[in-house]
Amino acid sequence: MLNTLSGRFLILTTIFVLIAELLIFVPSVARYREDYFLDRLERAQIASLALLAEDMIDPALEAELLENAGVYNVVLRRDEVRQLILSSPIPSPIHKTFDMRDPSAWVLIRDAMMRLVDGEERVIRIIGNPVQDGGLLIEITLPSAPLQAALVDYGIRILILSAVISIITAILLFLAVRRFLVKPIKGVVEHMQAYALAPEDARRIIMPDAGVVELREAQEALASMQTQLTSALRQKERLAQLGGAVSKISHDLRNILTSAQLFTDRIESSEDPTVRRLAPKLVNSIARAVNLCESTLAFGRVDEPAPRLTRVDLAEIVDDVIAGERLAVGDHDLTFRDDIAPGLNVRADGEQLYRVIGNLVRNARQAIVSSGSSGEICVHGTETDSAWMITVADTGPGLPKKAQEHLFEAFQGGTTRGGSGLGLAIAAELVRGHGGRLELEKTDQDGTRFCITLPKSNLTLS
Repeated sequence: MLNTLSGRFLILTTIFVLIAELLIFVPSVARYREDYFLDRLERAQIASLALLAEDMIDPALEAELLENAGVYNVVLRRDEVRQLILSSPIPSPIHKTFDMRDPSAWVLIRDAMMRLVDGEERVIRIIGNPVQDGGLLIEITLPSAPLQAALVDYGIRILILSAVISIITAILLFLAVRRFLVKPIKGVVEHMQAYALAPEDARRIIMPDAGVVELREAQEALASMQTQLTSALRQKERLAQLGGAVSKISHDLRNILTSAQLFTDRIESSEDPTVRRLAPKLVNSIARAVNLCESTLAFGRVDEPAPRLTRVDLAEIVDDVIAGERLAVGDHDLTFRDDIAPGLNVRADGEQLYRVIGNLVRNARQAIVSSGSSGEICVHGTETDSAWMITVADTGPGLPKKAQEHLFEAFQGGTTRGGSGLGLAIAAELVRGHGGRLELEKTDQDGTRFCITLPKSNLTLS
């Protein structure tokens, strides 16, 4: 309750109303005391009329009149003569005299509060003006205990009434705040939470409908922000998709052009004059294409199109990959070996499978060449009753620790210095598109081995 807007509003309203009632309580008690004294003066004046009508009254009647008036003595001043009209024994000396003829508000409040807290029995004198011009002055003496009891009783009733009023007021304000403020705010929060789940969905943008001007302005500002953010996210998603597509195309195109560049080196050695004249232009064009591809590798990734699954000859694909990589070895002592069972056909997209094996073999070749040591790369293919398995193993130095932590993450899992980190990410994505998986089986100082698993069964949904 304390942590909610409506709860805090309820508590604060109750406190503020009680403070307001307390400010009313003090003058109310002072007013009650003044009315109490004026009532006693009026009663005493009425009781004295019996003696004014007859010079002598029975002592029992006099005692009854004083008891009904609630006083000890009554003194009237008529025609400048001060006369004791009614009298009875006073239990103690007069403690204090209060003049009620023209008291100030401050004096009334001060005396009332002092009497409210003073519970000692005292005798006090009250001076006032007689009603209906019944004389110049009237004085009475009376006990203070009944006054103090009456003030306490009146104060308790005022406090109880104040508490009831404050609680009712707070509850009404609480309900009003919940209806007109808290509920609309919760609606805005719910819209924000729903929008956060799918910010690209334009249907989740809030529609301003609040009746309160300030809240409607907040809804309109939120709707404007959500509209701009949705538009920006859509644009960002399209740019990311375009960038990812360009990055992956550039990555694989660079590898293809690199192989073509190796073939042009052989063309340059031709004795044909026309070939020798045109070869440099071809080499420069391919080099520019390679540089262009490398400059676009900063773009993001997108999903590959679904593979076109057909039966392909695995040995033929592996031969093409190894033939291209042999050209890149140069004079380095590196051998390639394939161990494919004769007639082993796998169900896959031939182009995508070529790219996967090519990426793995190329990474292995670059790792061995960069180490400066001799080595061997072996591609092994086999099958079981449920899957085809293709293993690419090398005797290189193993993968760096950083590459192992982010092996299949784009732009983070580069296995060679200067690599973009896209190769293994693309390869893993292509294998997943076949329903299979690409796994790192081992990597250490003795070499690295990756395994491609392609399932034979078709996925069926029940």
